[in-house]
Amino acid sequence: MDEQAQAILQRILRRLSSKKIQTTLRAWGCLSPEQLEDLDYTQPKWLLLENLISKCEESRLRLKDVTKLEMVYHIENPNQGKWHAFKLTEPEDEAVSVDFTQFKEMFVAHLEEVVQHVSVRMKKQEDGAVWIRMAWGDNFTRPNHLKPTYAVHYLQTPYVFVLNLSAKHKPFLYQALVLSSRYTSINEAHLSCRSLTAMRDLLMKQYQQVFPNQERTLRERNAPPSNPNIEKEHAESAWRTHQMACEAFGDGAVPKLETAVYKLETRYRGSSNNTLSDRDELFRGVVKFSSSNLLESLRHCVSTGMAEAPVTPLLSSITQKGRNYFVITEKAPGATSQTPAR
Repeated sequence: MDEQAQAILQRILRRLSSKKIQTTLRAWGCLSPEQLEDLDYTQPKWLLLENLISKCEESRLRLKDVTKLEMVYHIENPNQGKWHAFKLTEPEDEAVSVDFTQFKEMFVAHLEEVVQHVSVRMKKQEDGAVWIRMAWGDNFTRPNHLKPTYAVHYLQTPYVFVLNLSAKHKPFLYQALVLSSRYTSINEAHLSCRSLTAMRDLLMKQYQQVFPNQERTLRERNAPPSNPNIEKEHAESAWRTHQMACEAFGDGAVPKLETAVYKLETRYRGSSNNTLSDRDELFRGVVKFSSSNLLESLRHCVSTGMAEAPVTPLLSSITQKGRNYFVITEKAPGATSQTPAR
């Protein structure tokens, strides 16, 4: 077993909790039940690693077998690292009928055609997700399995989620994805997060949504001024505010996004400082919201009155557009003041 294989084994053991090591190795399927039973999972990890390497050499396992274990780890722990979302656009007629076998054959063929040394492993899950592991090399070096790229694509959907992709390899992956999925192009979705599950749920609307009630909206518009001292109207007002918060961010468990970034490109307004107001250059800044569960935090702020309702489009666009990165620019005549990042 070479150094790369041993380094990958060491990295996986270091990341796994002691309780999950045995179940992960069992899911790997490359060691016999007797070999797994013979390992002492209560040992220090450095000693367990030595015994595991010995078992792998006993079974004549190689680097490609160890990369399978790494893939099992990432599939079982999808909320590791910084994932970025991409969206395929302009599907061809054949896009709806591409199956896993076709996708795999075309993807590998296209990638190997443009990259001389590349290692690709692919696996389809029961939920329809196709997991792709790519180790990149070049014309003179073999693939570096210590720095792989992971991509997750849901067939018959335009969404792709990518982990650890360098700018150098981005065009190669783009081309392989577009050609093998029968689309015309691919664009960044301006959505990134440490939770692959949250990104999938947000873009595919796999969370409990609350839709505006047309009858309630008309009743609110025609309602006479309320008396804030009446307990009943306080309760109704609180319910309406909570309803609007749920319409904007969802109800129940919501996708666990951690950040939302707004990049400002605007001009200084005011007469108190001519130095700033006379500048031709745009005034730039960045506003970043952070939380362990941003959507839940924003929903709570609106529901409790800490933030105004109805929710500003700048915040509700996170769920409506499935993004957490926005650019706010100068409002031009006939155009919106909020434009997508490029």
